[in-house]
Amino acid sequence: LWRGIRHHPATLDELDHFRHGQVPSLTVLVPSYKEEERVVFNTLMSVALQDYPNKRVVLLIDDPPNPKNRDDVLKLKAARRLPKQISALLAAPAKRYKAEMAYFNQRRGSWHFNPRRETAQLASLYAEAADWFGHQAQTHPRVDHADVLYIDQVLEWHRDRLREVAEQLAGLLEERYLAISAEELSQRYQQLVSLFSVEVTSFERKRFENLSHEANKAMNLNSYIGLVGRSYQEQRVGGDLHLVAVSPWVADFIVPDADYLITLDADSLVTPDYAIRLIHFMEQPENQRVAVAQTPYNSIPNPTEAIERIAGATTDIQYIIHQGFTKFNATYWVGANALLRKSALLDIAVNDTVRGFPIKRFIQDRTVIEDTESSIDLVARGWQLYNYPERLSFSATPPDFGSLIIQRRRWANGGLIILPKMRQLLKDQPFSFSLAAQSFMRVHYLISITAVNLGLLLWLLIPAVDSLQTLWLPISALPYFLMYTRDLRWLGYQRRDMLSVYALNLMLIPVNLAGVYKSIVQLVSKRKIPFGRTPKVQSRTAAAPGFILAEYGLFMFWLSWGIFDLFSGRWLNGAFGLMNAAFMLYAILRFIGIRESIQDLFPRWAARRARRAKLASSSGTQLAMDGEIL
Repeated sequence: LWRGIRHHPATLDELDHFRHGQVPSLTVLVPSYKEEERVVFNTLMSVALQDYPNKRVVLLIDDPPNPKNRDDVLKLKAARRLPKQISALLAAPAKRYKAEMAYFNQRRGSWHFNPRRETAQLASLYAEAADWFGHQAQTHPRVDHADVLYIDQVLEWHRDRLREVAEQLAGLLEERYLAISAEELSQRYQQLVSLFSVEVTSFERKRFENLSHEANKAMNLNSYIGLVGRSYQEQRVGGDLHLVAVSPWVADFIVPDADYLITLDADSLVTPDYAIRLIHFMEQPENQRVAVAQTPYNSIPNPTEAIERIAGATTDIQYIIHQGFTKFNATYWVGANALLRKSALLDIAVNDTVRGFPIKRFIQDRTVIEDTESSIDLVARGWQLYNYPERLSFSATPPDFGSLIIQRRRWANGGLIILPKMRQLLKDQPFSFSLAAQSFMRVHYLISITAVNLGLLLWLLIPAVDSLQTLWLPISALPYFLMYTRDLRWLGYQRRDMLSVYALNLMLIPVNLAGVYKSIVQLVSKRKIPFGRTPKVQSRTAAAPGFILAEYGLFMFWLSWGIFDLFSGRWLNGAFGLMNAAFMLYAILRFIGIRESIQDLFPRWAARRARRAKLASSSGTQLAMDGEIL
C-alpha cells in the first residue's frame, strides 16, 4: 500500500522524450524447451512489438538438435521457423513506413514543404497501422485465455494507441494554426518505424560442443550472454561443431552488444510499454546501482480449469508480497521476466570449466531457483533489485495437478541451500534496523516453504494433544485469512476463493515437502538436483502415483482421526480434523479428479483403455464412411 500510494509513473510525454533520445540497446532473451508453437509465437510477438527502439529478440532454443521422435522433430522445426515467420510478418509494414519516412525527409528539405499536408499524410499512416493491428487481432486464433490476453494486451493495445495518435493529428488539422513542427512530425515517423523494426533470430547452444549442455534454463541464458558483443565462426573440430571467437571480417555471425537484457519465459507475455518504462526507470541517476527491475508476474486471467484459476490466485498474491519486499530493500529476482543491467551480470560472473571447456556463469545454476541465488550474489556486490509497482507481465499457470507438482516442487527446492550464503552476507554488513528488516524478509523468503509446510504437517498429524484444545489457535490465524481474503478481492477474485486456496494449500503439502526433501538431499550429497521444467502442452500431464496416494492418505488420516477425537471428547480437534478432511476431499474432487487419479495410479491400464477407445472410434468412423458410400 505504501509503495502503491507513492508510485508516480513516468508520463507519456516523458517516455516520448526519452524514446527520441539516445536510448540504451536492448536484447530480449526467450529461453525455450519443447514448447507449443502457438505459445511461443505470442511471447515473441509481445517482445518484438515493444514500444522501444534499438531492440533485438533472440529465441534460445534448448531442444535436442537431433531429436528422436516425430513430435520433437516437429516442435524443433516450428521453433526454428518462428523467428523467420515473425520477421516476415513485421517486414512488410516496416518497409512501407521506412519508405514513407524517407520520402518525408526528402520533402522536408524542399522549398514546397507543406506542414498541413504532411500532418494529414502522417495521420493516415497511423490509422493504417492501427488497422493492421486490428486485422491481426481479428484473425488471430482464440484457442484459450492466453490468446485472448495476447490480443487484448498487445494487438488491441497498439491498435488503440495508434488510433489515438491518428485522431490527435487529424484534430490538429481542424485548428486555424497548425501546432506541430517538422521535428515533431519526424519523431512521429521514427516512432512508427521503430515499432515494426526489430531483428528476431534464434540460437541453439546444444549444436556446439564447446558450450554448456546442462539441462537448465540458467545455463541456456548463460551460454548466450557469454557471447554478447563479439563475433563468431562455426568450425568443425574432430567431427564436432565448435563456436570460435574471430574477427568481424571472417565471422559467420556477430552478436551485438547490449546495455540491457530482458529474460522472458516462453509462456509469458509483457505489455508493449514494459521495456520503455523499466529502462526509463533504470536510467534515472538515482537508480544506477539497480541491477534488476521487474514486475512480479500475474497469472493469465480467465482460465477454464479450476486448479489453474486457484493456483493463479496464489501466484497473484505473490505480486503483493514482492512489492512489500521492495519496501524493505529485500527484493528477489523472479525469473519469469526481468530487465537486467548487463554490467551487473558481468560483476557477478564466475569462470568455470565444464567437460574441459571454459564457461561463464552469470546466473547461478547450483539450485533450481537460480534467480534467487543470483539475487544474493548481486546484493553482496552492492547492487539493488527493484519491483516496479505496475502490472506489466503475465505468465501461464499449470492447468493440471501433474504439471503443478513439477512447478511447485521446483519452487520449494533450493531455499535451504542458499541460506548459508545469506548468512555470510549478513555477517559482512554492520548491523542496523533497516538491515534487520531486510534480513527478516530475505530469510523468510528462503525458509518459509520449509517451515510452514513442516509446521503445518506436524500440527495436522498430532490432533490428540490436549494443548490444542483452545479457541485461541484458530483465532490467531483469523487476521491472516482476513487479509488474504481482502487481497484476493483486490486482485479480482471472489471472497469465497479463500476456501479453495486453503484446500489447494493442503493438497500441496506433500508436493512442497518433496521439494524440501530434494534440497536436503542436495545438501548432503553435494550433487545438483535436475531442473524440472514445467510442461506447457495442451494434453494433461500425469501425476506421479506417490503424490496421488499421499493426497488420499492425508484425507483418510484426517477423517479417521477427526472421528476418533470426536468419540474421545476432543471436540475442537475432532472438528478441525473433519474440516481438513472435507477440504482435502474437495481438493481431490475439484483439482485432481477421481478418474484422473485412477489413470495416474494405473497408467498402463489407462493407456490400454485409451488405445481400445481410439480403435473403436476409428472403426466407427470407417463404418460411417462405408455407410455413406453405400
